[in-house]
Amino acid sequence: MDGVINIFKPRGMTSHDVVYFIRKVLNIKKVGHTGTLDPNATGVLPICIGKGTRISEYLLDVDKEYVGELTLGIATDTQDDCGNIIHTSNNIVGEDEIIHSFNKFKGNILQTPPMYSALKHKGKKLYELAREGVSVERKAREISIKDLKILNNYNNKEILFYTRCSRGTYIRTLCDDIGKDLCTFGHMSYLIRIGVGSFKLENAYSIDHLQELPKDEIIKLIVPMDEALNYMDKIIIDDELYNKLKNGVSIILPENYNYKINVLQRVYSCDKFIGIGRVILTKENKLYLKMDKVLI
Repeated sequence: MDGVINIFKPRGMTSHDVVYFIRKVLNIKKVGHTGTLDPNATGVLPICIGKGTRISEYLLDVDKEYVGELTLGIATDTQDDCGNIIHTSNNIVGEDEIIHSFNKFKGNILQTPPMYSALKHKGKKLYELAREGVSVERKAREISIKDLKILNNYNNKEILFYTRCSRGTYIRTLCDDIGKDLCTFGHMSYLIRIGVGSFKLENAYSIDHLQELPKDEIIKLIVPMDEALNYMDKIIIDDELYNKLKNGVSIILPENYNYKINVLQRVYSCDKFIGIGRVILTKENKLYLKMDKVLI
């Protein structure tokens, strides 16, 4: 029972609530998620199970895909539709201005994390401080908006959009920033996560559906660890080196192969997934495989 299951998180449920649910239905303690999804958002939440919890770090860095709605003219203290309204504006914004603003936020940009987030300041979560009325300075961080396009525009006020972005991107803050860029205000009025790497919305299982299944049927839905990491290339090592790999021993590689250097790859031997490793090139131009994590 080692791998990842693709859960559709409902609105109002925290990521930890989903972890607790899976622990309960599978009667297993080693369960974790691959990055928090806002309680008020819905969508894809891959849950790692058993040894699968050891690959969660590799899934944190994959691209995330969202469909969201930006509502202009209103700003809230949480940057979404669950907060208190703090600013309003009657400024009229044109369609061309909206398109231009969206285009400005594509690529590598700096984003300041919101106070209502799970980031910590001196050991305390920012949202806990925010609820106490405390605001602390946050450093802007570089994120990557790899795709951002308008799907529908309702009277230049409610804009439905799609985005594919890097780890650490706050869609709420993106909406707030676009609102400010348009010389008005904005907040995120809807959000659904439709993809986390290869885990897509159409392959996600709802909590209600899982509650109707016996444990052995749920186990069949768990994606094997190597399949969950299929964005990585694979490297196949001769069977006689299996035991060394299994024990985490670095091995010398033949030089007549075109290996990718210093890139995480899935390692196989004896038709088994061993774990994650990377090929290192020494100063003497020798190649060897160093295991990053043995998962067998």
